[in-house]
Amino acid sequence: MNAIAHLKALADYNLWINARLLDAAERLSTDERNRDLGAFFGSINGTFNHLMIGDSIWLRRFATAEGRAAAFLAEHESTLAPLAPLDGIVETDAAALRRRRQDIDALISDWVGRLDTDQLDRALAYRNTQGRPFSRQLGLLALHFFNHQTHHRGQISTLLFQSGIDPGVTDLLARIPEIV
Repeated sequence: MNAIAHLKALADYNLWINARLLDAAERLSTDERNRDLGAFFGSINGTFNHLMIGDSIWLRRFATAEGRAAAFLAEHESTLAPLAPLDGIVETDAAALRRRRQDIDALISDWVGRLDTDQLDRALAYRNTQGRPFSRQLGLLALHFFNHQTHHRGQISTLLFQSGIDPGVTDLLARIPEIV
């Protein structure tokens, strides 16, 4: 299995698990989703919003690496989370959060679908949210991108359990087909 196939599997998992966690979160009231539970981004909704903001930042960076930043932004700026602090709240309404998350996840799948192995070895020059310049290998940044999502979805799962909601199976293993 090559690196592109791995990233496609992670993009598939991303779509599936985000929908699953949103389903679970929507069993709570708006107040319960927004209640500060002492997590790094406060609430379940705050953590979902952090993921959307972070994913949107990285998608903008990835489009720049492809030389298509202007076209990408012209086409998708309304889909992406606005440039906001990493602890910002973009969506408070569950339906709006789901729509934006689904749209961002579709952009992620589209981006991964356009990747080739040569791109993964190239450097991506970018600035972090404090404006510091970096240049790192795109393939490793893609791994960071998906790992970051997994990290915070683990937090969401914990917050859901603490709120009395069992989101069910959340492991990547659930998306890996059995070979018979």
